[in-house]
Amino acid sequence: LHIPMYFFLASLSLLDAAYISTMAPQILVHLLAPVQVMPRHACLTQIFLLHFLAPWECCLCTATAHDHYAAICQPLRYLVLMGQRTRTGLASISCLLALTSALTHTILAALLKFCGPRLIAHFSCDLPPLLKLSCSTTWANELALLFFGFLVALAPCALVVSSYIHVVAAVFRTHSAEGRRKAFSTRGAHSTMVCIFYITSVLHCILPSSSHSGLRDRVPSVLYVGLAPMLDPIVY
Repeated sequence: LHIPMYFFLASLSLLDAAYISTMAPQILVHLLAPVQVMPRHACLTQIFLLHFLAPWECCLCTATAHDHYAAICQPLRYLVLMGQRTRTGLASISCLLALTSALTHTILAALLKFCGPRLIAHFSCDLPPLLKLSCSTTWANELALLFFGFLVALAPCALVVSSYIHVVAAVFRTHSAEGRRKAFSTRGAHSTMVCIFYITSVLHCILPSSSHSGLRDRVPSVLYVGLAPMLDPIVY
């Protein structure tokens, strides 16, 4: 349990627990309560936690991919490459990027003005449905979404794909069938969770902007909030 892989698995487990505890209880309240009201400060708090925990998990998935790359492609140097300082540094950088993203989105959301109806057609207080209700200019919010979407989502995804390519190439250079089976079994759990995480994230972020159905807006968010955190412990 002291090898680097379990450090990242433990971190991802804690993040999943925190993330689903941030979103799921509020969704249940809105489904069951006769008066579905969320105060302004609670909405901003949920935006901060959402844009802090999700990017942090995304960056930690990338760090886990790097850990697997080092274990398979550089096995003799693995414990040196993924030492305590490296693990702490990767986790700290991930946290700092996520915190910067969350603070930026929360501050910009706090500056929005709302003149008309304030009914959010959504299960949670997220930025895309909130921006649709604002009567003030939202270009800064949209620019921040694009910038941090690239920084904490697309760039980590590209790094994960790159590590997969190197790992697959290294596995196919292995002449032992047992070695290939062991390498793919080690990689299988992480690749499954990365696919689930990114597919639900893309559905959550892209479909609402292109669809006019409230149901299609909300179903991806439920998958994004509940599916990946629920399946993580089962898959791993």
